[in-house]
Amino acid sequence: MNFDQARFNMVEQQIRPWEVLDSRVLSLLETIHREDFVPVRYRKLAFADIAVPLECDQVMMRPKIEARMLQALDLKEDETVLEIGTGSGFITACLAALSKRVVSVELFDALHREAAMKLKDKEIGNAELFVGDVINGWQPEQAHDVVVVTGSVPAVPEQFKGWVNPGGRMFVITGESPAMEARLLTRLDVAQWSEESLFETDLPRLVNAEPPPAFEF
Repeated sequence: MNFDQARFNMVEQQIRPWEVLDSRVLSLLETIHREDFVPVRYRKLAFADIAVPLECDQVMMRPKIEARMLQALDLKEDETVLEIGTGSGFITACLAALSKRVVSVELFDALHREAAMKLKDKEIGNAELFVGDVINGWQPEQAHDVVVVTGSVPAVPEQFKGWVNPGGRMFVITGESPAMEARLLTRLDVAQWSEESLFETDLPRLVNAEPPPAFEF
């Protein structure tokens, strides 16, 4: 399989038509080899418009969602990023290329170890990886300029908002399947936020983010 041609086709046929025109993002997606982060048995699907399966019943976002997210965040070189859900490590690599530093937390140790090896192989030195459950107790050491949530949530948890610096942004997908909403939240000051609706999509839940079942008499 010609991965270079497949990568080019992904950018031209999937990502540009979905209104991703940011030259930095397009260049990044042509530079970082997505196929190296996909499980070997799915390597030929690395550039398909699907959510590629990972271990632990997780998935990678579809390429065009990753691209729209990166464009919307408009990362600066001096910003720090908190990524909730390391997954394959591909988005981690993209965030690291566009920012000063990335802190990424993953619930599953198997995914954490695999991503850590891939990022080391790529000589990405400004990403720090942790294992933890953000819903049940894990906390970053400090707030960040950008927070990226790679699994959907019914509504934005309040603790996530506390991890965003004033002036910072959060990308998050909320709602119920099959019609969820990708949103960009901007923290204007301690208590005030602005919100931009980006697009509709569907994404598996962040583990443990399901609301408790309603009590029925």
